Parts: sequence; C-alpha cells; structure tokens
Amino acid sequence: MNNIVTMKWLLARLYESDLVIVDCRFALGKPESGQASYEESHIPRAVYLDLEKDLSSPITEHGGRHPLPDLDTLAKRLGQSGIHQGSRVVIYDDQGGAMASRLWWLLKYTGHEQAYVMAEGYSAWKSASYPVTDEQPIVIPVTYEMKLQPHKLVSVHDVREASQQGISMLLDSREPRRYAGLEEPLDAKAGHIPGAKNYFWKGVLEPSGHWKAPGALREHFSDIPQDAEIIVYCGSGVTACPNVLALEETGYGHVKLYAGSWSDWISYEDNPVATGDE
Repeated sequence: MNNIVTMKWLLARLYESDLVIVDCRFALGKPESGQASYEESHIPRAVYLDLEKDLSSPITEHGGRHPLPDLDTLAKRLGQSGIHQGSRVVIYDDQGGAMASRLWWLLKYTGHEQAYVMAEGYSAWKSASYPVTDEQPIVIPVTYEMKLQPHKLVSVHDVREASQQGISMLLDSREPRRYAGLEEPLDAKAGHIPGAKNYFWKGVLEPSGHWKAPGALREHFSDIPQDAEIIVYCGSGVTACPNVLALEETGYGHVKLYAGSWSDWISYEDNPVATGDE
C-alpha cells in the first residue's frame, strides 16, 4: 500500500485514533455543492476541505485557475483539521479521486508521509451500506509542521525548458479533444504545450470510477520509461494530481507537478501553443 487504500481497509480502521479522514467532494462550476453534500452526509469522523477555499489561492494574473494555496494558510488549515505529521490521512471525494489527489499532493509536497486516497468514491461507500452520518466531528487543533519537498514542483520556466529541449517528458492530463485544441470550454486558448503527450487522467480509473489496480496502472503507463523525468499538467493543476499519484504508485520516481498548468502557460503571451497530435 503506497498511496491508495480500499474502502474496506478504511472501514476496518474507522475509529483508530491516529486516522484523519478528509472529505474533498467538489463540483467545478457549483462551488457550494461539496460543502452541502458533506453537511448532508459523510463518512463518520470526516472533516471537510474545499478545493477553492482551502486547497487553492485566489486567482491572479499568473498561476492558473487554481493557484497553489499560501503555505502558511494551508498549514494552519491542516492543523485545524487535526492533521499533524504523525497522522494517517485518508482522503475521498466523489469525482474519481481528482479533488482527493489535490490534497494528497499538497500533503506530499509539504513532507507528509502517510497520505492516502480511497480507491472508491463516497457513492460507492454509501451503496455498500457502510456507515454515514451528518454529525460533524469535534476536532482538537494541532500544529502541522511543513517539510517542503521542492523537487515535486516545477515553474513555468522549467516547463519552457522541458518543452524546448525535451529533457523531461511533458504529460497532459486533459481530455483528448482539449489536448488537440478541438475544443476549450474553460481557458482562453485551445491546444497544448509543444512536446507534451496526452494521458487523460481518467485513464487511471476503471469504468466503475474506482482506481485501477497497480498491474493495470503499469500497463497504462507502459510506454513511459521507469527512469523518465516526468512533468504532469492539466487545465488548472487539479486533475494532473491523479496522474502524479498513479505514476508514483507504479514506481516512477521522478514525477513533478506543473501546478499552474495550461491556464498558467497561456497567461504568458510568448508561450507557444501546439494543436492536433503533433
């Protein structure tokens, strides 16, 4: 078990004292719906963290549509949620792990060892008649100490270099039609970063929406050499995170996130744009 746990695993350990369960349900375009869903029902003991209020900063000229949160603010928020460096954190959502993986990545980036995403979403938990509640837990605040891992993150400058020189593999996590520039529902320009290969993030999931087993993930990424330097991006740095998690789960050791992603890339007028399959 590296980064993914099953709901059966969580059920068996639901009341262990070092466990912190985090609900990250969030629907893009309906920002209040995640919190509302949590208040209606959630896994017992779960706290709620919101993609836009807790796991992102406000939008500025650069940095993309979901800029990384201010680290001091994030540390405070994690501490308020009862998370410290000794906690085992299990995160779930109902969006195929996209939102949960964002928090997983932030925890890993800030040096937290024991962070896991639940392989199935909240709907699967509920369908299995596992316990749910509308009661919010009483959380004793703790101090979250950061041990920043800067090697997990790249800047737009690093991405320019990778695109021009081919020193790292660029992996675009968006739908194939957005990658090819055939449509762009969210950002001002359509296309992709020159040199990037397309691995749609939902490729790490089974048709049921649950995460694929390690063998199937290895098969999915079999064209990528194990020792490759990989930079992963998407539209705003959120759905790139399931790909980062899946690559790490299958033994890739040099995986970095371009957090600003496509929405940051096109905020620089001079950055080139590629379309089609190159």
